[in-house]
Amino acid sequence: MEKPTNQRAWWFVAPVVLVVAFSALIPLMTVVNYSVQDILGPEQRVFVGREWYQKVLTDPELHGALLRQLTFSSVVLLTELPLGVMVALCMPLSGAGSSVALVLLGLPLLIPWNVVGTIWQVFARSDIGLGGVLLHRLGFEYNYTADALDAWFTVLVMDIWHWTPLVALLAYAGLRSIPQAYYQAAHIDGASRIAIFRFIELPKLKGVLAIAVLLRFMDSFMIYTEPFVLTGGGPGNSTTFLSQYLARLAVGQFDLGPAAAFSIVYFLVILLFSYVFYSVMTRES
Repeated sequence: MEKPTNQRAWWFVAPVVLVVAFSALIPLMTVVNYSVQDILGPEQRVFVGREWYQKVLTDPELHGALLRQLTFSSVVLLTELPLGVMVALCMPLSGAGSSVALVLLGLPLLIPWNVVGTIWQVFARSDIGLGGVLLHRLGFEYNYTADALDAWFTVLVMDIWHWTPLVALLAYAGLRSIPQAYYQAAHIDGASRIAIFRFIELPKLKGVLAIAVLLRFMDSFMIYTEPFVLTGGGPGNSTTFLSQYLARLAVGQFDLGPAAAFSIVYFLVILLFSYVFYSVMTRES
């Protein structure tokens, strides 16, 4: 006789489902509602269908922000992933040095995003900032408030400094989970350090790196606070990303219809890219 399934666990899951429905699904449905209506007043609404979607998707400013966003996220992923793995490989696996390294790596992650922008705003100033003054003494005409390339470079370095420790901590956790028997067998076979990394450590880090790619892509694709505090999206629109474009629509111009339509498109784009990344990185397994 088959043993009946215990369904009491659903009583523990139900509160989570209700909280998620209240905090995510209801606001999402509200945004969907706004995206197909023209809000003329508290009780005056006109159904416009796809009008706001067509208006947003044909906006040249959106095309420029999307190109900058894709470039930024690509450079961030291609830089932070190998750099984080290198840092993890250089960290001690035990002893007091391991604890000190973990604490130092975790410090940038504890700083709020707006404070990170403020720190780099001061650090990169050419008159009092250590970074800006150093670059000027080295002969570079650096000014992130006036030069688009300098502003772009500063935002990139700021994000790499802030979030590479996350990748390093994930990679370090993956390295610690590899059984020592693998390393012992590799040493007996006379494997080199490169061979150990290629055939033992890298395959075992695949799952951890998949998580790192998803987290860093989603976060970099939604970056807002740090560049807003540091450059305000300037000079010009050189550091205006998709989130700032959305904030300008919703808050600056108060175009709730187009802002809601773009929010839906924004959400679907992030969901699509995340699904593609996850499918590609877990295809073999």
